[in-house]
Amino acid sequence: MAIRILKHQWHVPLLLMALADILVLSLSPLLAERLLLSISPLVSSGSPAPNWGLNIVFTGMNFLVMAALGLYHARQRSGMMEVVMRVVVSLGIGWVLLTLMSMMPDQPHFSDSTMALALLMSGLGAIVTRWLLEHGLNEDAFKRRVLVYGAGKRAASILQLRRRADRRGFTILNYVVAEGDVKDLVPDAQCIHQKIDLSMYCQEYLVDEVVVAMDDRRRNFPMHELLCCRLDGVEVTELVSFLERETGKVRLDVLNPSWMIFSDGFRRGVIHAKLERIMDIVASMILLTFAAPVMLVTMLAIKMEEGWSAPILYGQTRVGARGKLFRLLKFRSMRVDAEREGKAVWAKAKDHRATRVGAIIRKIRIDELPQVINVLKGEMSFVGPRPERPEFAEELEQTIPYYRERHTIKPGITGWAQLCYPYGSSERDAVEKLQYDLYYIKNQSLIFYIVIVLQTVEVVLWRKGSR
Repeated sequence: MAIRILKHQWHVPLLLMALADILVLSLSPLLAERLLLSISPLVSSGSPAPNWGLNIVFTGMNFLVMAALGLYHARQRSGMMEVVMRVVVSLGIGWVLLTLMSMMPDQPHFSDSTMALALLMSGLGAIVTRWLLEHGLNEDAFKRRVLVYGAGKRAASILQLRRRADRRGFTILNYVVAEGDVKDLVPDAQCIHQKIDLSMYCQEYLVDEVVVAMDDRRRNFPMHELLCCRLDGVEVTELVSFLERETGKVRLDVLNPSWMIFSDGFRRGVIHAKLERIMDIVASMILLTFAAPVMLVTMLAIKMEEGWSAPILYGQTRVGARGKLFRLLKFRSMRVDAEREGKAVWAKAKDHRATRVGAIIRKIRIDELPQVINVLKGEMSFVGPRPERPEFAEELEQTIPYYRERHTIKPGITGWAQLCYPYGSSERDAVEKLQYDLYYIKNQSLIFYIVIVLQTVEVVLWRKGSR
């Protein structure tokens, strides 16, 4: 089951996990301090009264790092050993950040022994919590019981959801065959062929939601029955909205223009635009501060390999907001003559055009760091659709419906599509990424912005989707 908070869908089991971690993180310093004080007063900081401000900083800092490393990602498919590694790495990063903060003058801090024991307790608590939730939590208790009205081509799109993450929030009871449905696409054992009273069925089988997925709504649309279900407290959802909520993308194969026109979302006010611009500047300055040494080493490495006269940066024309073209900046990772024939070419895995330094910086995404200059200039946002080359964009607009709509906002260094789908290098990949881009454009919010920025840390550290 997922609940919508601040325009973003949150899965209930993951929310419970996050709340459990916050509880463990907040209690660990208190327990560590008391334990050390009982063992030896000289080992602890000697303060019997807890410092609540310091405790909040400890909890908040470590929780944000854990979120950044993907420990609350709805599509996280890691095994238990990788989860343990992520917990250890996140608490290690938290220890470094808290230690740096403690070096500031007149800054209160835990003793080294208290910090070490509190982090150890936090790590063990987080691992035990995940094990208990994985083996002791009945996920079905948090799933919506869904009845699908329709058993044709549109309804079959639900059967295509193979990933466990996409089916985390619901369980399908049955499919009701409607007039005009394309036959034999949904297994007959899951179909209800006879005429039923929808309202009575929902009451008898405790249905939480009816998903309308008819192939032809012009034939005997059950308006009165669906209205009765709605008045009885059963949620009635259109197929596109259901798939959007459960998969985190707008499915193009079942999308129609009227849904985009009348659905909730696609709202961007002046205040939101101003706040997002402030977030862009703050995020870019923080990234520049921490990445400056890496950028200097990269510039030196490019010069050493290619010669002192070789260009460090590479400018490439990309499509920005409202179709406006701009010059995207990157560290040069390919040979100067990479496109000597004058034709735009998709980047490939193990691209032979990449230099030795270029292959490394592309793998760990260092080549994209100069894009913060584009963000500061206002040509890009920190979060948004990946900026595309005009040659590819023009071609894709002719073949992919709604592709032009991704240019209604600024492109970004990172984005929802970049997190959810690996590097795209074909038209099929462009279709998949567009579905995630449309989801972000529709559900844009500052909370969603921050979630994407945090999860980008995981993508960089675990080198997901790089080429």
